[in-house]
Amino acid sequence: MRAAYRVIGLLISIAVVLQVASIALAGFTIAKDADNGTAIGSDYSNFGQTYHSIAGSAIGLLALVFLIVSFLTDVPRGRAMAGIVVGLVALQFVLAVVSFGIPAIGVLHGINGLAIAGVAGAAARRAVVPKQTVTTSG
Repeated sequence: MRAAYRVIGLLISIAVVLQVASIALAGFTIAKDADNGTAIGSDYSNFGQTYHSIAGSAIGLLALVFLIVSFLTDVPRGRAMAGIVVGLVALQFVLAVVSFGIPAIGVLHGINGLAIAGVAGAAARRAVVPKQTVTTSG
C-alpha cells in the first residue's frame, strides 16, 4: 500500500502542475482571442479553462482516494499528510468559487494550489521505504 500511497501523492502533484499550465494556456488564449476581436463574454470558453475545471474535480477525487489509502498503509504521518491535502483541496474549491466574485482572491487560489502540490509531494516522499543497512557482527 505504500506504493499506492506514493503514486497517488505524485499524481496529485503532477495534476497540480498541469493545472498551472492549463490556466496559463487559458490566460494567453483569452489575450490572443481578444486581440483577434473575439468577444469575451459569459459564454466564452477555451480549452485551458475547460481542462482546468475538469482536472480540478479529478484532483478532488484523487485527494479523497489518497485519504482512504492513507488508512491502509503505515507511512509515517501518512494520514495527517493526506488529511492536509484533502483540507487544502477543499479550501481550493472554496477559493475558486469566491474568486469569481472577488478576483483578487484568485491569488490565494494559485498559492494554495502550489501548497497542494508541495504537501502531496512531501507525503509521497514519506512513502519511500528506507534502505535497510546491513551490519556485521565482528
